[in-house]
Formats: sequence, structure tokens, C-alpha cells
Amino acid sequence: MSLRFWLSCLLLLAGRAVQAEDLSYQRDIQPIFTAKCVACHACYDSPCQLNLGSGEGASRGGHKLPVYNGVRVKAQQPTRLFLDADGDAAWRRKGFHSVLGAENNQAALMARMLELGRSQPLVPNAKLPPGLDIGIGRENSCPRPGEFDTYARKTAHGGMPFAVTGLSDNEYSTVQRWLEQGAPVEHRQLTPSAVDASQIAEWERLLNTPGARGSLVGRWLYEHLYIAHLYFEGGEGGHFYQVVRSRTPSGEPVDPIATRRPNDDPGTRFSYRLRPISDVIVHKTHITYRLSATKLARVQSLFFDGAWTVDAVPGYGANHRANPFKTFQAIPAEVRYQFMLDNAEYFVRTFIRGPVCRGQIATDVIRDNFWVFFQDPQHDLYVTDRRYREQTTPLLAMPGQFDEMGGLFAFWKTYRVKRNQYEQLRTQAYANKPADWKQIWSGNDNALLSIFRQHDSSSVRKGLIGEIPQTLWWMDFPLLERTYYQLVVNFDVFGNVSHQGQTRLYFDLIRNGAELNFLRLLPAASRQAILNGWYEKGGQLKLLLAYTSIDSSTPSLLELGKADAKRAFARQLLARYTGINAAPDPINRCQGGHCYRSDQPVPLQLAEQALSRLTSKIAAGLPVIQQLPEATLLRIEYGDRREIYSLLRNRAHSNVAFMYGESLRWQPRLDTLTVYPGILSSYPNFLFSLPASDVPAFVAALEQAKESGDFERLVERWGIRRSHPDFWRYFNDLTRYLEETDPVEAGVLDMSRYENL
Repeated sequence: MSLRFWLSCLLLLAGRAVQAEDLSYQRDIQPIFTAKCVACHACYDSPCQLNLGSGEGASRGGHKLPVYNGVRVKAQQPTRLFLDADGDAAWRRKGFHSVLGAENNQAALMARMLELGRSQPLVPNAKLPPGLDIGIGRENSCPRPGEFDTYARKTAHGGMPFAVTGLSDNEYSTVQRWLEQGAPVEHRQLTPSAVDASQIAEWERLLNTPGARGSLVGRWLYEHLYIAHLYFEGGEGGHFYQVVRSRTPSGEPVDPIATRRPNDDPGTRFSYRLRPISDVIVHKTHITYRLSATKLARVQSLFFDGAWTVDAVPGYGANHRANPFKTFQAIPAEVRYQFMLDNAEYFVRTFIRGPVCRGQIATDVIRDNFWVFFQDPQHDLYVTDRRYREQTTPLLAMPGQFDEMGGLFAFWKTYRVKRNQYEQLRTQAYANKPADWKQIWSGNDNALLSIFRQHDSSSVRKGLIGEIPQTLWWMDFPLLERTYYQLVVNFDVFGNVSHQGQTRLYFDLIRNGAELNFLRLLPAASRQAILNGWYEKGGQLKLLLAYTSIDSSTPSLLELGKADAKRAFARQLLARYTGINAAPDPINRCQGGHCYRSDQPVPLQLAEQALSRLTSKIAAGLPVIQQLPEATLLRIEYGDRREIYSLLRNRAHSNVAFMYGESLRWQPRLDTLTVYPGILSSYPNFLFSLPASDVPAFVAALEQAKESGDFERLVERWGIRRSHPDFWRYFNDLTRYLEETDPVEAGVLDMSRYENL
């Protein structure tokens, strides 16, 4: 062969070698970040606001100010990725510093953080070093490159990934080579498929229907869907969209308008647009909503086929934001309520699970587990009685629009008085309408929901899950809409302590209203005693000073008997609504001797039978409950497959009526466990992995664990600690499990609450 041929071969090989060195952010780096970093660095609770779920977030960098600050006296400037700024220069003006670029002859901050983490490896599957604070309330230093040496001296184990098994050798070298190459970031460009693009055009056409009526409907729909991850039935799998207000009309590139709240004045002409969500899907913010031809026809029928008219489109002032019932009063109440009922799980998720990633401002007002159901529109007086609606609408305004520090308790008093006046009118109006079964809505499988809270986060599932809970909520349209506006539309995660306090105090009133409505279903003579059981100790003072008195005279038409009317109601609810109960639960509510799902393979049936022994017991009789975290995941292997179960610790409280002092109201000896087949938390606190054949021994060890040493031996045998050599294989398998079992709802889980057991 000729010399020219060999020279050509050498040049080709050399070219390939150079090509191999050219790393791509999307191909080579983002997958590493998704597997090892996004579990902590996503959403508002990301340390130092460093969001690694996209190229835009990585190049934006970090910020010293945390988003979560429960004592700030001034509202903070919003820093929402893909909305509040565009491009690195704009983010630098907002105080963000690069973690990718070299500075003053110092290596990139990310490179040094990774080096620090690699220089201090953890002892395999051992507890973390004493004194290492991994709590979500810790104060993060967020050093800039010039401050790193001081940070490293003070925080030997502060490298990345933080307090967990690190990157593999290949991952580490890949990221370091990319940083050495200047950390080039190409942003992910998503173009809707032809099928999606066609449906986007149809929905944008509906949302931007011309005329006053179309403007009002578009605004209402936008305010109720802006938080959703929208996806199309029959569309390209895995693509999600978000509705925004854009300066540009359909057919042109989206130019989103950033306002603090979605019902703030946009300040210019705009169109409602659907734009692709381009960052990594994380479970904690992934609140999905399906769009389809059927849904489009349903919305068209509900909102546009009726004969109602609009005299004038309302403005965006504080009074309109505070009272959506007044703002949207031209749209028939039945239409608005029915739209929300059709999609009740979505709406309850928006305020129970929420998009803010750390929700204790709302979650400390709710019990750790309860059931929710809804009042039928045909029996909701706000929907059916025009005179009653006109009387009560002015009383349904909500606080939080003004955040003067000195006005917190004045605002609270004003709105508490309005709310209590509303409750009194409501009680009078329903006095001649005794509750019966037909007043409970049963239109689809969204009608029955279960809520589980884990301290500062909560989850919602269709169906009635777990043992019969202490409290139940019966929500009507004013309760559902107020909760949505108070906790979602009008809530500002960047707001000050006055705004957050007003939100929390008013949600306390909403919860109380849902409880009082439920009590109407029970015998009149039983109501006060049940209510007193929900408001023990200091809660009695709150009953006297803050809430309206209960209706103890209007009878209920339900035949529940005199003994334990609440439990009798729950049993009848389960029996009457089996057709729409999406979660029959033989594990926690065992009937007879078969405490498992009969459609499962035999190894899982035996495992579930054993796990059922942990339910229906309080911690006083099963002491290990007090050593378990709030959301423990159990990975059970059988053959070449595995199933995931959630062990949820339900904490008992004497009451949930106060903003502070939750630990003083906690009754740990009354805590219980719920066993759920699947993943029922975005924030797992710990993971056990074991073969199905070990489940009886695992359950027996839990039953026999009396002291911390007993539990630690159990962790050492089956637990996956943060320092486990294969931690990330097990943790990322949770996402794979979601992708296999419920791909629409799948997303990367958060590990920031993973405990040091």
C-alpha cells in the first residue's frame, strides 16, 4: 500500500481522537448531572440556587441568597429559571456567580468542589462523620472561587456530591475534562413533533379566543393551568409543555412575560402560549395535566356553549387578585367548579404537593394523613343559589396581597372576620338542607383522594389509601377555589414573613371549613365531641377564639348509628364508592386473612401479607415506628424483577391549629405506619433493599426492635446508606421504576431529605 494511504489513515485516526476529546454538554455532561446532582440541585430548595437540571441552570451558576427565608422583612427578587432573566449576563446582574469558569487563576468552582469531595471519601455504607450537618435547614456558605480555600478548611466534607457516594472515575474525569475545555454549554432545543404542534395550535386558539368572553375564559384557564406540566394524549412521549403569557402571538418564538404572580398585570399586550419544558423532569415539581381532543371539546362545551355574557373584562388590581369569585363572577360558578372537579387530583396536587419544594408554611396546618372528597355541584348552594352567591362572594376575599410587616395581624383579623361571617351565612343557608349521600360528588375517579404529609412535603393519590384517618375533608367550590388561589396563584415563595404568615393563617381557616363541612354528614349529637378530638389541648382555645361554632342541630340523613359515627361513615363510603375508588387497599385495611393484592405474583403476595402486620398499630405497641423516618422506601427483589413499597410514618398531633410549636403538639406514641405499593413521596428519607424471601425476617426484625441498637443492626443488614458504594445505582433505580410503572408521572426524586441512619 502507498505512503499516501497510510498517511490518510493516520490523519483519520488523529481526527477521531480529537473528536473524542470534544465533549458535549447535552450528550456527555447533563446525563451525569441528572444521575448524580439533580437529586439535590433542582427547584427553589437547590443549595445556593444552583440548578443543574439544564444547561441554562448550570451556566447561570449559584447565588448566596437562599430562596427559603421565613424571617425576611422584605420580599426577595424572583429568580425563576427560564422566566426572570435570559442569558448569563442578565443572571450576573441579579447576583449569580459562575461555577463553571476559571476566575483569578483559580480553577472553576465546580472543579474544586468535586476535587474536595473526592479527597474525602466516605467509609462504605457507614454512618456519616459526626457533626456533619445534612439537614435542609443548614446554612449553606455558597463560596465564590476566591473564597473556596477558606470554605475547604472549615468544611472538610463539604465537597460535591455532598455527603453521599461520589462520581465514578469515568464520570469524574469526564466532568473535569469538560471544565478544562472551558465548560461549553449548548442549550437543549426542543421542537414539538407534528402531532404536538397541531394540538398546541388548537389549544392556543382556544386560550386566545377573541372578545371579552374569550379573554375572561382564557385568563381563568391560564391561572388554573400555568403551573401544570401539560402533555398530549397521542403525542410524542416524554414531552411536556407549560402555558405562559408571551409578548408574541402563535406561530412566533415564545417571549415570556415575567410577573411575580400569574394574576399580576402583564403590562402589555400578550398571547397565551404553550412552550416546551426543556429541563430535567424532577418528581417534586412534576404536576401533570393531560390535554386531548376530548378535553378540548369538554372545555369548549363548558365555557363557550352557554348563553352567559361579559360586560367588561376585570383588571389586575389587588382586589381582583384577592377575590377570584368576584373577578370571574361572569363565568357560571357551575362551569368553574365542574372544570375543577373533572381534574380534582391535579388541583389538590397543586396546593398539597405544590411546586415550591419546601412547603411547611402550608403543610404544618394539615394532618399527616387524611381523605378528601367533594360536594356535588347540584347540591352546592354557591353554585345553585344566585342570591346566596351574591351574599357570600364579598366575604370570600383572601389575604396576602399586601405585605407590610406591621399589618400581619390586622390583615389576619380582617379576613378572619370575613371568613367567619361567611361560615355563619353558610350554616344558616344549609340549616334546612340535611346532608345525604347524593350530595357527595362521584363523577369520576378523582372524587376520592388520599393525602400523606411528611413534615414539609405532601403527596396526593387517587383513591382511599390506608387505615381510616383521624380527619376527612369535604370540599365545596368555595373551599377548593380558595385553597388553590391562596396556596398557588397568590402565594409568593419569594415573599416576606408577613405574606407567608397571612397565607398560613388563612389556610388554617380553610382546613377548619373543610372539617366543619364534613361534620355535617355525621349525626348532630356526635359532632362536637369529634371536633374536640381534633383540637385537643391548646386547640380548644383556637376553637373559642378563631373559628365559628359548629352546627349541632341540623340532622344528617345518613344512617350511621350512634357508636363511632366517623368510622361508620368511612366504611359506608368505601362500600358505596368501590366503582370509583382507585386504590382498594387490602394491605392496610385487611379483610379476613388475605392481606395482599390478589393480582400480584406469589412472592409479592407473601411479602405483602408479612408487611400488613406493621399496619393498624400505634407506636406504643410497635416501638420501631419511632425510629423510622417519615418516608421509607422498601425495594423487594424477586427473580429478575423488583417492586417498591413506601412505609409512611403518620405522625399524630393533639392539633394542627398553630403556626409554631409543632413539636410540642406531636404525640409520637400514637404514630402509625401506612404501607403503600409504589412510591408515595418525592423525598425518600431512606431505602432498604432485600430479596422477597427476606421480607418475613425483615418484618420480624422491625417488630422486635425495641432500642436504637436493634434498629441499627437492621439498617446494617438491609439498608442503603448515603455512603453505600452502590448508592446511586439503587437511588436512580427508583426513577427507572417510576418510568416503568407510571411513565407520565416519572421524574428524578429528591435526596436532600435522605437521612443518616
